Amino acid sequence: MSEWRAKRFWTASSVEAEKAGFRVELDGRPIRTPAKQLLVLPSEALARAVAAEWDVQGDVIDPGTMPATRAANAALDKVAPNRDGLLEGLASYGATDLLCYRAETDDPLRALQDDAWDPLLTWAEASFGAALVPTSGVVPVDQDAASLSRLSAILEQQDDFSLTALSELVSLSGSLVIGLAVIEGLLPDEELWRRSRVDEDWQESQWGRDEEAAETAALKRAEFLRAAEFYRLSRPGA
Repeated sequence: MSEWRAKRFWTASSVEAEKAGFRVELDGRPIRTPAKQLLVLPSEALARAVAAEWDVQGDVIDPGTMPATRAANAALDKVAPNRDGLLEGLASYGATDLLCYRAETDDPLRALQDDAWDPLLTWAEASFGAALVPTSGVVPVDQDAASLSRLSAILEQQDDFSLTALSELVSLSGSLVIGLAVIEGLLPDEELWRRSRVDEDWQESQWGRDEEAAETAALKRAEFLRAAEFYRLSRPGA
């Protein structure tokens, strides 16, 4: 049996301003999320990105080609009603942040980690008062409770669309600090992604390229960059 797929039912999209933000309409009818909420977006830039995704659909709708629409739906249908749980999950990355777990000091990998990650931890301490302590090996290290609390406070200040982006940025990189560095514009997105991949790149340099792992990494990189772009598009006034 062939899979059912929704067919195109509209001619053109448009963006309309309203008090709460911007909505996208298809032939004058507003788009709704899968949970039947009106898809009201916080910026005109994001609304136009969503409209463009609907405009380029062919006879059959392909959700895989609509990342901005899917992320916006997630912000309204998944993040907003589960905000507390998401905040708790994101905050937990601070306690086990990728940047804090290093190779032993005599391992050649350690110098690469220190070079890539120390500046990010220094920035987190200077910007948020969150001093995270690096350690050698994989044995968990207890981080300062006050530092973790300050990182949690930064997360609580984010709106639902920001948290949608951060959820992807943090889970894909394994680092709350890297996720925050993206939304603060500390370094280019590509550079921050590269810094999250120090361990994997080192392994590849030592043992050669694994095509399956490389394909997975490429997909994750694309998702990371899309999440960063979604964050910027969703800023009010964008």
